[in-house]
Amino acid sequence: MDRSVLVIPLTGKIDSVNAAAVGQDVARLRAAQEHRALVFDAKELSYISSAGLRVLMQAIKEEKVQKHEPVSMVEVSREVYDILDMTGFTEFMKVEKVFREISLEGSELIAQGFFGKVYRLDEETIVKVYGEGADSIPLIKREQSRARKAFVKGLPTAISYDIVRVGEQYGAVFELLQARSFNDWAQDYEKQPDKMEELLQLYVDCLKQVHATELDRGELPLARDIMLENLGSLQECLSAESISRIKSLLQALPDDFHVVHGDFQMKNVLLCDGEPMLIDMESLCTGQPLFDLQGLYVTYKAFPEDEPGNAMNFLGIQDGTAAHIWQRIMELYFGTEDKTVLGRMEDKIRVAAAVRFLYLLTVTGLKHHDLTPRRIQHTREQLAELLSRVDSLELK
Repeated sequence: MDRSVLVIPLTGKIDSVNAAAVGQDVARLRAAQEHRALVFDAKELSYISSAGLRVLMQAIKEEKVQKHEPVSMVEVSREVYDILDMTGFTEFMKVEKVFREISLEGSELIAQGFFGKVYRLDEETIVKVYGEGADSIPLIKREQSRARKAFVKGLPTAISYDIVRVGEQYGAVFELLQARSFNDWAQDYEKQPDKMEELLQLYVDCLKQVHATELDRGELPLARDIMLENLGSLQECLSAESISRIKSLLQALPDDFHVVHGDFQMKNVLLCDGEPMLIDMESLCTGQPLFDLQGLYVTYKAFPEDEPGNAMNFLGIQDGTAAHIWQRIMELYFGTEDKTVLGRMEDKIRVAAAVRFLYLLTVTGLKHHDLTPRRIQHTREQLAELLSRVDSLELK
């Protein structure tokens, strides 16, 4: 769930009888959660009177004073939309009508990322379904916005043209032909080294294309700053000295406005008619290649380390294949098989990867996994060793 977005459901009728109570509830919820954007979920709202509209107006004004994102309302029925339109609310509040509903019955699961699952609806259409109910709507919209930024810069990006409701969940619809993830092909080619090599070359070429794409300052957040923020959540598993050292290494990285996907593992890159196509764009940001490579290290090396069979459980491939994929990513990306050079690069990548891994282990649902204490301990030990010899995170 994205804590920067506050979703407040509105239900039944809001009129002079209950408007004051609704206003108090809205004020209480807004005060209780730090947020940058307010979204009203009107799925269950059947009517709103002028008294209810004044409640909305008060929230809109206060959000504007706090310099938050513009207030929006989603899942609005035709009847409520007509009221908002007639009273002018559609002019200063983004209003979206109720989403069309679809069924996944008989649909094939073709990819799965951190934020959702991708299903094929028919020969020309896929849908990515998120798992946070109405809280997913702002996430979907942000991913759409970031995908468009990448698309206009020439990156092979799947652009959603519709948001749909799937039971109690929500999804984004895309038009993509013959889409399978690189991970699916890696499973097929596990015992075909020549085919696997061709696949990895195409995969790394796509990664390089992403990193060669530059955006304007401020279009997307900086990966460095995101990691610095995540580092602040690790006081319980890292010493103050280690946090200070990592913070210094990160702060020494200059502003960099080249695109970083944020979760480039093979499940999040589709192959469509022989061309790579990026999905899971919610984590799109800008920065050094380090910030994509560290995520790949976590997927293909860190997770399997203390859990034999992890790669099979998550990726459907052998642990040895996952290790081979990581090794070839490094060799192809840096254009060398020199172990000394690659070892130096990997040390830097592993420092950043440790921050990502520890954050996942302590903040997400992984904190309840039986292996988490062991993984945290091993990562701390490895990080202490790495920090004794890594003096820069620049991949030079």
